[in-house]
Amino acid sequence: MLVNAKYELQPFDAAEALLRQPEDDGHPRTLVVFVGRDLAMGERAASVLKDAAAHLSRAAAAAKFKGKSGTSLEVLAAPGAPASRVILIGLGAAEETEGREAAKPFEDFLALGGQTAAKIGAGARAVVLFDLPEGISAAHDSVGQFALGGWLRAYKFDHYKTKKKDEADRDGPMEVVVALADPDGHSAAMSDGGHLADAVMLARTLVNEPANILTPPEFARRASELMKLGVEVEVLDEKAMSELGMRALLGVAQGSEAGARLVVLRWSGGAEGAAPLAFVGKGVVFDSGGISIKPAASMEDMKGDMAGAAAVTGAMYAIAARKAKANVVGVLGLVENMPDGKAQRPGDIVKSMSGQTIEIINTDAEGRLVLADALTYVIEKHNPAAIVDLATLTGAILVALGQEYGGLFSNNDELADRLTKAGSHIGEKLWRLPMGPAYDKLIDSKFADMKNTGGRHAGSITAAHFIQRFVGKTPWAHLDIAGTGMGSPMSDTNQSWGAGWGVRLLDRLVRDYYEG
Repeated sequence: MLVNAKYELQPFDAAEALLRQPEDDGHPRTLVVFVGRDLAMGERAASVLKDAAAHLSRAAAAAKFKGKSGTSLEVLAAPGAPASRVILIGLGAAEETEGREAAKPFEDFLALGGQTAAKIGAGARAVVLFDLPEGISAAHDSVGQFALGGWLRAYKFDHYKTKKKDEADRDGPMEVVVALADPDGHSAAMSDGGHLADAVMLARTLVNEPANILTPPEFARRASELMKLGVEVEVLDEKAMSELGMRALLGVAQGSEAGARLVVLRWSGGAEGAAPLAFVGKGVVFDSGGISIKPAASMEDMKGDMAGAAAVTGAMYAIAARKAKANVVGVLGLVENMPDGKAQRPGDIVKSMSGQTIEIINTDAEGRLVLADALTYVIEKHNPAAIVDLATLTGAILVALGQEYGGLFSNNDELADRLTKAGSHIGEKLWRLPMGPAYDKLIDSKFADMKNTGGRHAGSITAAHFIQRFVGKTPWAHLDIAGTGMGSPMSDTNQSWGAGWGVRLLDRLVRDYYEG
């Protein structure tokens, strides 16, 4: 993992003792305090800053800082302050948000953690007084969410940079002591946040890696490292897939020298013999479009066309790391789509593992071919209770939803509702789009059972209908994450091109509905 932050919990007394120690001139200390309206502080924070209160008040007045949520004030060398750098982070007042009652839990400690980490900065040493102003309370997992936000914000993918621009990066990771009244009571949430951070960062790194490094065999090797967490791993090579009749998936890969792999990740933490929940990820490590080659502009971004498989890998890491009491199987279809002389052509007809035949209209509609065989495999071999597939599948979903929502398609209202609620809970939002016979008819072929595109109109929907033809009656949801899985907008918790979107969503789905 490319981790640039360390967090530890300490009781208030220990943190205050640390603040009384002389500062290392090479590493001046930062003190972070949360404030409400008009610089209202918790009792402990007010006590720590009592000798600097007047100066901080004058600085806040000069900067017109009033403690509004999302704002901050940095004060250097404040007389009487126990640190050479004091950062006040505004939480607002309970009554500032319409409909919020006093003492309702502050709702976004994940974003707060990211905002705080950004203010502290790389290589710094800081003490955060987790002492909230009166009228603002914290949920039981707030400290874990706060640290998770900081870890995610501090993530950098600079492995291939030989020169570091930021001198602070050379001093090591940011070190943060989170001081609170009951550190033992929050240690489990902190540990949980750490596991989830590792999982998201794993997915981010996979998405960020260049395709000359992350080939299908290399992706399979990295996914196989989950065995260290107790995950059962099986890797199918091209010969094994050919024997199973996976001509749809292999057809995509046949123009590449890198070969193809199908990786099966199995976590058995639930009742013995209980049907697992299945996650299936599209893993096109590079998508040139094949013979239907893409335009040159931004083709370099197609190294991220495996973000679905990355999300599944990260989710399986998170589930195994916390020893989830659930049976979950993850399947990764890993290929490279290249325009070699052996590549499949528009007009070709292939036979899928399911026995259904597919006319290839456009070789750039390749992800659904990979999913077709991966879905058939997981249904035949693992008989899952439900399936969720994730894929950077269509540009049409970007036109429809931009980068704010992932597209949701499903044959099961309960599963769709669970995913929507899980996404709303953690901020990875989904929007359900319609499906129906009129759309399904658009992928009928004159020469085969179906064709791999339905034309320009409703492209995301017809793609979902193609996939649905391979799931039968199994409860299934398809998440089109072309707008969220790569090139994601920067946020309080993500400064990376690959956001790791979907890891926390799948983890929350398991926590809320399939565990125990």
